Amino acid sequence: MPNSSSISEFLLLALADTRQLQLLHFWLLLGIYLAALLGNGLISTAVACDHRLHTPMYFFLLNLALLDLGCISTTLPKAMANALWHTRQISYAGCAAQVFFFVFFLSAEYCLLTMMSYDRYVAICKPLHYGTLLGSRACATMAAAAWGIGFFNSLLHTASTFSLPLCQGNAVDQFFCEIPQILKLSCSKSFKSYLREVGFLLFSVCLALVFFVFIDSVIPVTLFQLRILFA
Repeated sequence: MPNSSSISEFLLLALADTRQLQLLHFWLLLGIYLAALLGNGLISTAVACDHRLHTPMYFFLLNLALLDLGCISTTLPKAMANALWHTRQISYAGCAAQVFFFVFFLSAEYCLLTMMSYDRYVAICKPLHYGTLLGSRACATMAAAAWGIGFFNSLLHTASTFSLPLCQGNAVDQFFCEIPQILKLSCSKSFKSYLREVGFLLFSVCLALVFFVFIDSVIPVTLFQLRILFA
């Protein structure tokens, strides 16, 4: 069994075995990718060029479009290239970079969605304080915090994952590199590390969901109180 020091590349999961299906998958992925580029590009252009959209909500939407564009650009181009050129290989450095940027964009997107929920909460529940609580400086700070949290979270996970010894081969059971699949290649003595990493990922997702549930539960109650107040 190879160890991490001897692995120079990984083998990604093939989307299909026959050439016809591989080309079909290529065109499907290309269509999805172009649609994502077009949609997020139009959002970014509209928000950047129209001064009437220079509000906190659309500022966060611009950042969300950029993050979504980065996330899909991390995975689909390599999958399309593999399907087109009938290959499965990805270099060790390329796999590490794919893991880093995928976790980076995804983590920042979770943080930004939480901040967008707070933006709507303030707009609905505290409209008189909206300009004070969500000024241009506050929005820029919140967006920078989302990108920064995503960066450090990704750096931590990527460094932790690729520091483990790998002795279960180099075949990744996914069409792109992701942490759970890389951890499955670690040595048996590192199985606890695998469980710890997966548990931390689940905790991060659950923590983000808690914020959404909180915002979703607070807003209806506040709206009901406002209806009673102004009835």
